[in-house]
Amino acid sequence: LVAGTLSGDHPTIAGVSLILDRFLTAMHGSNAELASRKPPNRAKRDDVHEAFARIAREHLAPLDAAYRGRSMFPIRDDGSIFLSLASFRDHLLGDTLKGAFDQARNPDRLFIGAIVQNCLGLDPYPGEPGVQCRTGAQVVGKGPNGRDQTKVSDAPPDRNGIEEFCTSPGHKKYCDAGQVRALYLHENESLGPSMARYYASKLWGGETYFVQVDSHLEFYKHWDQLYTDEARATRSYPKSVLSSYPPGFQVEHGGRLDHESPGARLCTCEFSTSDVEAQIIRINTGAGYRGDEPRPTRIPFIAAGFFFARAEFLVDVPFDPWLPWTFMGEEIMLSMRAYTSGWDVYAPRKNWIAHQYRPGRMGLPKFWGSVGRVFGRPGPGFSNALQLKIIKRVKHLVGYKDCCTEEKLREDGEETVLEEVEHYGF
Repeated sequence: LVAGTLSGDHPTIAGVSLILDRFLTAMHGSNAELASRKPPNRAKRDDVHEAFARIAREHLAPLDAAYRGRSMFPIRDDGSIFLSLASFRDHLLGDTLKGAFDQARNPDRLFIGAIVQNCLGLDPYPGEPGVQCRTGAQVVGKGPNGRDQTKVSDAPPDRNGIEEFCTSPGHKKYCDAGQVRALYLHENESLGPSMARYYASKLWGGETYFVQVDSHLEFYKHWDQLYTDEARATRSYPKSVLSSYPPGFQVEHGGRLDHESPGARLCTCEFSTSDVEAQIIRINTGAGYRGDEPRPTRIPFIAAGFFFARAEFLVDVPFDPWLPWTFMGEEIMLSMRAYTSGWDVYAPRKNWIAHQYRPGRMGLPKFWGSVGRVFGRPGPGFSNALQLKIIKRVKHLVGYKDCCTEEKLREDGEETVLEEVEHYGF
């Protein structure tokens, strides 16, 4: 299966899954070895990144090279939708899946590619030592200076949203029909949302449309047909992308959204002032629709948490496998890559999904906390250091001249962030 997939002649989802599994297994062993090093030989940031780069060259680069410039599978013209879901310890994954299928007009044409990054607990596999699951930083009160006081607590293993969905009497038939493809990894192997979305894109199997969303959503009735019709209403179809920041919800309704709302345009941006985000460009919502517009409006930006396009997008703008530990920067780079590859971005005139936004006060786990624990550095600090290195790749690609020209990066010994930039730029 692996050989057939890597040959470029006989691809299978099973072969792709095995390749990703080999990559993750190698990363697991590498992380364990690096984490076992004691002072004064404790693993440093660059040791961790160089190990990732070596393993990605061995396992991921050949897969991408085999299908560069073409789709892995023939693109069907049956109106099918592939829903890319990157889930990190998400208790709403099961409800998101139920809402997507229950509210679809054509659930038989909906296919899922889910990356399930969960804490599996103290005894995950025979002979494999587990870890005590932990919460995120929970707010427990106020300190004398008025700031939030937080703590991290022990937690049970995470809910398996795929299992919840596939054992539900009303939904088992979709799993039995092969409409749900899932790749599991322990939270310790999480490399952040950009990499999880890369893995998910590899589970695409020839569906007409590619849709990227988060794993904590609610869906309006016939959302699939509504977004398909909206994409077809754009002036640039079939080379158009719908994208937005969906409205939020806090009270959970089992994945079902009972009302639509006016859409808003992603048309403003600013340089981040956060030290962790290194002045990367952050995009924001601008003006909303009035309700009398005859067709969707073009916008400059794509949101990573929701976009809808024909699957040819994956050929023209393949996901970058060299963005581990990246949280900020993927949206501005994705937007620029799409535009320079001939794709126009549009804001849908209505919202037919809603998103649970998750501020730190909710106490939910974040991937950067897991990264810190793996390497014996609790808290976000070690993950932030890794991100500050990788964000130089983003800044190089989008044109930050002060820090991140090729000459400057090589002069600073940061050439590993330039891996295969010729294939993932403009």
